[in-house]
Amino acid sequence: MQRALPQPTPETRHFWDGCKAGELRLQRCRACTHTYFPPRPFCPQCVSRDVEVVVASGRATLYSYVINHRPRPDMGKEPHSIAVVTLAEGPRMMTNIVDCPQTPEALVLDMPLEVRFEPQNDDITLPFFRPVEG
Repeated sequence: MQRALPQPTPETRHFWDGCKAGELRLQRCRACTHTYFPPRPFCPQCVSRDVEVVVASGRATLYSYVINHRPRPDMGKEPHSIAVVTLAEGPRMMTNIVDCPQTPEALVLDMPLEVRFEPQNDDITLPFFRPVEG
């Protein structure tokens, strides 16, 4: 069974196109300079529609997580993390932490992370995060 995948909309297309190109794209308000996620056509802070798409650094820290131990046909049989990361640019996003043991000892809050893109099909590439080496 394949993982459930998002359906891009006109408001989110830039984000999914960026993931496919290996870029984590956010939006920034030109009026108040607030950077935000998830994508939307107006700034959630000042409601301005004068927004631009910017390429994020791909760096983050682990804000919170849970480890799911219940097997899911679309996620494999191993436990997996469901995490919230704080992007270096400020917004938080939900993701999975990959390339490390899925244990409380390995998933340390505030640990530095970097984005890793994984193609799911010809149209959708998902952003996951992994610990920064070193």
